[in-house]
Amino acid sequence: MSELENILREITPLSPEDSFLVFDRIKASFDYPYHYHPEIEINFVYKGKGYRRMIGDHTGEIGDIELVIVGPNLPHCWANYKCKNRKTHEITVQFNQDFFNQSLMEKNVLKPINKLIKESIRGILFSTETAEKLKDSFLNLSKMNSFESFIEILKILNELAVAEDKTFLSSYSIDLETFADNDKMKIVHDFVHKNFENKITLDDVASLVNMSNVTFNRFIKKRISKTFVNYLNEVRISYAARWLMEKNLTVFEIAFEAGFNNIANFNKVFKSIKKTTPTEFREQFKGVKKIE
Repeated sequence: MSELENILREITPLSPEDSFLVFDRIKASFDYPYHYHPEIEINFVYKGKGYRRMIGDHTGEIGDIELVIVGPNLPHCWANYKCKNRKTHEITVQFNQDFFNQSLMEKNVLKPINKLIKESIRGILFSTETAEKLKDSFLNLSKMNSFESFIEILKILNELAVAEDKTFLSSYSIDLETFADNDKMKIVHDFVHKNFENKITLDDVASLVNMSNVTFNRFIKKRISKTFVNYLNEVRISYAARWLMEKNLTVFEIAFEAGFNNIANFNKVFKSIKKTTPTEFREQFKGVKKIE
């Protein structure tokens, strides 16, 4: 089954001839379903304190000002929660993945933006300071002609690319991790994602890439800055979080499908990664409009 099979695929009005689209709206509520689309999206929300954002398997309450970039095919929505303001200002910029020609993206001047676009596949939240700094740029976008707004979006992307206060939101994305075909990390990645529901030992993965356990530990710590056990747990919890959102299985059933043979350990690991219990996590997504 496709990872996105039960999530709405939005068909955006962005045509191949369009460089980008800007939507400038005053909203009384957010009621669009949890959805995805191949276009990259920047969302600026002003006076929306109390709404809830959902990006991949992340959920969080937003402040008075919000600035997020959502990468291609990453499920997301903003939903009514505690917000009492009925005049929230939302500005959305959507552009295709080929907004820049690939050869152009490899030029030094655009490398930071290229990196930002690649990282957006997990969803990135920017600080209040960055959002405030760019507020006027967003508020003026819809008042500019096409060329002026194109230049302004380039400036916005550059500011986002060099911002040091990024927070990655989702622990998973569609095709989050890509490696060269002959890369040992790709072998480990593919093996873990195909077998995470089963028991996997350090011996299993070390022998898979012809390394000793000690060498493999050094290798994976260098590549992804975490131990193999932490990596495996994060993969398992990312699947479990998705299933808590999308499936009608019990927490107990999801724990075992995700490769945990002990519900207490599952709860402990889930809370250490998600900062909430599985039951509380599922509760946060109740009331979010979905496509059945």
